[in-house]
Amino acid sequence: MNLRDLQYLVSLAEHRHFGRAAEASFVSQPTLSTQIKKLEEELGVALVERTPRKVLLTDTGREIAARARNVLNEIEQIRSVARRTLDPESGTVRLGIFPTLGPYLLPHVLPLVRRAFPRLELLLVEEKTETVLRLLHEGKLDAGVLALPLHEDSLHSEFLFEEPFLLAVSGSHPLAHHHGQLKLRDLSHQDLLLLEDGHCLRDQALEVCHLSGATEHSGFRATSLETLRQMVAADVGITLLPVTAVKPPVAPVENLHLIAFRDPPPSRRIAMVWRKSSAMDGFLRQLAEVFRRLPPDLLDPHSAVTKSED
Repeated sequence: MNLRDLQYLVSLAEHRHFGRAAEASFVSQPTLSTQIKKLEEELGVALVERTPRKVLLTDTGREIAARARNVLNEIEQIRSVARRTLDPESGTVRLGIFPTLGPYLLPHVLPLVRRAFPRLELLLVEEKTETVLRLLHEGKLDAGVLALPLHEDSLHSEFLFEEPFLLAVSGSHPLAHHHGQLKLRDLSHQDLLLLEDGHCLRDQALEVCHLSGATEHSGFRATSLETLRQMVAADVGITLLPVTAVKPPVAPVENLHLIAFRDPPPSRRIAMVWRKSSAMDGFLRQLAEVFRRLPPDLLDPHSAVTKSED
């Protein structure tokens, strides 16, 4: 048994197709099929059920593939230790971030990372929280920037910042002139436009609804914050927007009024997370510190509010 054969098995478990697994492994399909067969002969058990349309792993095959993935992750950790020992600030970091934060935070933080670690290659993956967590556990990401809480015992969380929410309404909405005086209870009996399932921002907004007595606008779920902005501007409803999503370089939207809550505002807590077993722990702590060096105005909701014309 060698690492190459374990890589083939893990690839087959992920793709469930010999051709696609071979392509992902940069070998021919006959080569991958032959090596999987040899692995079965060596172990004395069937790992794969071959059907006309797809490949299914046996129960034993799934368990061995899961353990093989862990072995390969540990091997990568060993290599990472060696690379970081030779040059702590070089190499590659694969970082996951969720869609309602990534496009708005990264333009501010990436220049800071480049200045702090000019030789670092930062590979970014934008996915919903559930997918980022899965990729972290599979060793396909080194770290993630996610919203707390996570309830993941195997992950270390390094708190970065707390991001306030603003209320977004159209210019004709009755709440449009509550500048500086908006309270959570003012949302009582309001219908909020929310994102579709899978977005952590949806869960955070639902928590605000629960605390304030607001409800979800029935019959509509957005796929992005941009959709929410446009629907609010069209007077379809109101919503909550994180403050980074309304700060430059994000372009303003006509007829969209942004209102800050009285302190303390509803907010979300953002952290950088990685596996507790990661060999990159020391460097990731340094990277998290760079993420904390954001411009002071970026997280200030009052500088983003729509000015009253009264």
